[in-house]
Amino acid sequence: MTKLVIVESPAKAKSIKKYLGRGYDVVASVGHLRDLPKSTFGVDVENNFEPKYINIKGKDKTIKEIRTHAAKADRIYLATDPDREGEAISWHLATILGLDPTDRNRVTFNEITKKAVTEGVKNVRPVDLDLVNAYQARRVLDRIVGYKLSPLLWKKIRKGLSAGRVQSVVTRLVVDRENEIRAFVPEEYWTIELAAAAAAAPESPFTARLIGRPDGTKFTPRNADEADGVAADITGAPVRLTSLQKKVVQRSPAPPFITSTLQQDASRRLSFSAKKTMKIAQNLYEGMNVPELGLTGLITYMRTDSQRLSEEIVAEARDFIGRQYGKEYLPASPRVYKTRAGAQDAHEAIRPTHVELTPESLRGTLDGDHFKLYKLIWDRFIACQMSPARYDTVAADLECGGWLFRANGRTLRFPGYTALYVESADGDAETDSALPPLSEGEALINLGPKTAQKFTQPPARYNEASLIRAMEEKNIGRPSTYAPTVSTILDREYVEHEGRSLKPTPLGEIVNKLMVERFPDVVNVDFTANMEENLDAVEHGQADWRAIVGDMYRGFSEELAAAEQDLDGVRLKVPDEVTDQVCDLCGRNLVVKSGRFGKFLACPGYPECKFTKPISKETPGRCPRCGGKMLELRSKKNNKFFACENRTGCGFMTWDTPLAENCPQCGATLFRRYTRDEKSIRCNREGCGYSREYRPRGRVRMTEKGTPDEEN
Repeated sequence: MTKLVIVESPAKAKSIKKYLGRGYDVVASVGHLRDLPKSTFGVDVENNFEPKYINIKGKDKTIKEIRTHAAKADRIYLATDPDREGEAISWHLATILGLDPTDRNRVTFNEITKKAVTEGVKNVRPVDLDLVNAYQARRVLDRIVGYKLSPLLWKKIRKGLSAGRVQSVVTRLVVDRENEIRAFVPEEYWTIELAAAAAAAPESPFTARLIGRPDGTKFTPRNADEADGVAADITGAPVRLTSLQKKVVQRSPAPPFITSTLQQDASRRLSFSAKKTMKIAQNLYEGMNVPELGLTGLITYMRTDSQRLSEEIVAEARDFIGRQYGKEYLPASPRVYKTRAGAQDAHEAIRPTHVELTPESLRGTLDGDHFKLYKLIWDRFIACQMSPARYDTVAADLECGGWLFRANGRTLRFPGYTALYVESADGDAETDSALPPLSEGEALINLGPKTAQKFTQPPARYNEASLIRAMEEKNIGRPSTYAPTVSTILDREYVEHEGRSLKPTPLGEIVNKLMVERFPDVVNVDFTANMEENLDAVEHGQADWRAIVGDMYRGFSEELAAAEQDLDGVRLKVPDEVTDQVCDLCGRNLVVKSGRFGKFLACPGYPECKFTKPISKETPGRCPRCGGKMLELRSKKNNKFFACENRTGCGFMTWDTPLAENCPQCGATLFRRYTRDEKSIRCNREGCGYSREYRPRGRVRMTEKGTPDEEN
């Protein structure tokens, strides 16, 4: 008797095949097989928003193979991922194979381990049509917004633009933050610190910061005169310690990762984009080759908003902590974390599947990026079940010249979970500092004031981590959509990176302006959050998906008709981004333009002056001919190449990538050549000839399930 199991990815298929063994055939759909057509609207509005699904172009071979395997099978299990997308893929598979979705043929598991897979196959259920309908509602809503709005943007701004139900709101967040920064008016203030020392320990000075008056009145100097007045009062004046508070404080570990917090921490600690984080996590979930174990799933499902953990894995973690760190690192009872209100809570938190597979045991097995992310997940999970860290804290109040100053000190008494993992955060990290032994009422040595002029700072630009946190807090999107949405607004060039920060482009600002003025509901944060709650209601069988789509469509269609009428004959111009580079022919400042092959620099005096030049960026290393800087450039076919900055005087160019490493023979910059025929690290200086083999360690092809959240 043959049983066919259909999953989404080939890597996952190999892992599951290993656990199920003989009698089971496992094949992969490689993501979605059916979807709305790309070339047409694909939604019959007049027929109650009936979607018109078709087989995805290029998937005919995969569909034929799955049908061939299904024809030979006595039983078929649909084992796609355990979320809305996965449920929809199983539903489409049932349609393709002629299965009844109400039959018991749906299998799910939160982790790819032998126990989870075998138990999943035992607990077969029908396709969850409520989950499918929630998927259909999202898909149809996004198709309506994308396909109805995008043509308007083409006509009024430029071709190739897109709008989306989620991407437009997230773009607005970035634009609104930029407008806050522009409108911010800095205010001057001064900080005053008093340096002091105990008479018994003059070699251990410390500083206390101005709080205000001893009667409790707060005071912050707002100009130099006020600061100089305080400094004059305390210079040479006696210092007395009036209050000394000592206590022990505890700091508890952070909960295990969910999708948003994993993306945020990977961004801050590892400088991973959200997209990269999810690709690597997908590999770890589907299975990696582990010595003696073979292909093994290393983490649980990575698209989750739940902080729930199974009792079994918590028991394993506590046993490991007790053996590895000692009983003092183990709380009296297991830690239980509460999932935030509004979360779907469909899966466990992100955690390792096997506690004993420590990061160190996999060092050299996983490549660099996979190892880093696995270690981050493993450390955070184990730490969440460890004892709190304990600190001795001291708060000392000093009086001097009629002013009150405060000094704080903190020393680590017991590391607890921080022996393994310390949470990262945006901004400066918290540091420990100790105060010398002090006694309440004692006189201290006055070492003089220190004043500093400061200005209030505008809110920081979003980075990927803080933008995803804002999406989660404002209930915009769901775990599966965070990374694709951020990637979309970057790919559409509505937002760009400046360092690690995100800033809107002129194009993004003009598109956002049109959306805010003409489609306020589409870019309204509260409206989008309410829509997510409506989709959750559909998922739980509490609302009809077609009614939700209809309610949204009526208001949207009215706004669209009004916008087309009011903007008839209007063309919105995207402001040029002016650079500090000047035109070689006429001296004007060059501007950034976009063409078929991407961005380039052009003279704003066109058509009188037609000067253009490619946008380039510096790379490591120097030219092997003349020692000039190496620049990264793009060919007319958008292929990357590298050339010397002295293009007319030197002319050196290469497809090889310059490295921040010098040749051991001649000291010139080394280059990496990576072609089908040759993979080497080589010196390109004429006459040198140095070369060595290049082997990308643990190179793994990364795949991620496609999530069609936004429309082109």
